[in-house]
Amino acid sequence: MKILILGAGQVGSTVAENLVGEANDITVVDSDGEKLIQLQDRLDLRTVVGNAAHPSTLEQAGIADTDMLLAVTQSDEVNLVACKLAASLYNTPTRIARIRTVDYLKREELFNRDNFCVDFSICPEQILTDYITKLIEFPEALQVLEFANGKVSLVAVKAFEGGPLVNKPLSFLRTHMPQVETRVAAIFRQDRAIIPEGGTEVLAGDEIFFIAASDNIRRVLKEMRRMDKPTKRVMIVGGGNIGRRLAKALERDYNVKLIEFNKKSCQRLASELTNTLVLNGDGTDEKLMQQENVKEVDVFCALTNDDENNIMSSLLAKQGGARKVIALINRSAYVDLVQGGKIDIALSPAHVTIGSLLAYVRQGDVAEVHSLRRGAAEALELVVHGDRESSRVVGRRIGDIDLPKGATIGALVRGEEVIMGHHDTVIEAEDHVIVFVVDKKMVKKVEKLFQVSLGFF
Repeated sequence: MKILILGAGQVGSTVAENLVGEANDITVVDSDGEKLIQLQDRLDLRTVVGNAAHPSTLEQAGIADTDMLLAVTQSDEVNLVACKLAASLYNTPTRIARIRTVDYLKREELFNRDNFCVDFSICPEQILTDYITKLIEFPEALQVLEFANGKVSLVAVKAFEGGPLVNKPLSFLRTHMPQVETRVAAIFRQDRAIIPEGGTEVLAGDEIFFIAASDNIRRVLKEMRRMDKPTKRVMIVGGGNIGRRLAKALERDYNVKLIEFNKKSCQRLASELTNTLVLNGDGTDEKLMQQENVKEVDVFCALTNDDENNIMSSLLAKQGGARKVIALINRSAYVDLVQGGKIDIALSPAHVTIGSLLAYVRQGDVAEVHSLRRGAAEALELVVHGDRESSRVVGRRIGDIDLPKGATIGALVRGEEVIMGHHDTVIEAEDHVIVFVVDKKMVKKVEKLFQVSLGFF
């Protein structure tokens, strides 16, 4: 597939990194030549320096025979104009735009064929806000991801010493929770993936990914690890796009404090937020933290645009007694350094966002994609089509399907019914199948396995 990416920022470069190894022809456009040089040093792709909203730049980048346009620059207006040009002048088949402004997002008619011709819009800030909200709702979890319109959830937890599953085989899970259907999709032990089998023993410190119907998630969490106290108090540092959205999403259900350094921004936030205490100050000020009783905070979120400040304020909050700390970190190298230490969860905005884009790029009928473990693994929701003759999965038991090494079918959704993926479960046409892939290199093979033969059409 020939893909043109506009914008070499965090989102654009992460998308390029994910797609370049999947036999795609990638070109990246940005006005910053230095960024493009750095990108080209790391990845096998083509780059063009120029304004992404100018037809001459798009032509130089090969828009005429591009299959998909991903407009993910920092400017909503550039992204919208680029999509309009791609549709009107070059008839580009698929056009995706990153849109941040709420004013645009509220008016869906702007994106239709008569206006800006955007097939699909993503708002990274809103995706991140929803993601963090889930982590606050389930404070025991490291990751909470939804599939099949919220019917199924995949949750990552860390096994603790003395936990009910520790030093026991996974087969014990069914005995321990006979009333609840759940399945362990993967285990990571010291960054090494372990394919779960009935005899696999869980050790303290293991990162366990389990899948269950969303209605059962709280019950499963209760059985798998100590339940944390319900979250009541949340402190947010940074009143930018994400901090403001998160405060707005939480203020009805939680006691929220928001710390913002810029005085004018504080005034604006105070007028927009109805039930949030807005404070003017520095999130790395230890004295301010103590004054605002950080020791009583259930979840602390550092969401400024500065990675170092987010790391420092999170460490101070943890040292001051905050129960769970979440830091937003743009540099992926930093994420791996701090995750799981004093900082409970280090979030990479690009990795959280990437799944929304990948679902449109993947081959076959992919309904949902989530990036796991900072991009090392993936979970996909694939819609099954065809019949026993045209498909390699329809009418077959999971145990008989030739899944690539490291791929696990965790569950499937048939209509409104959630079915756990056991070896004797038979897959039917139109099922939504959730597949966990511990090695991202195997994704192409999984997609190919679920594609129907040409004769079906």
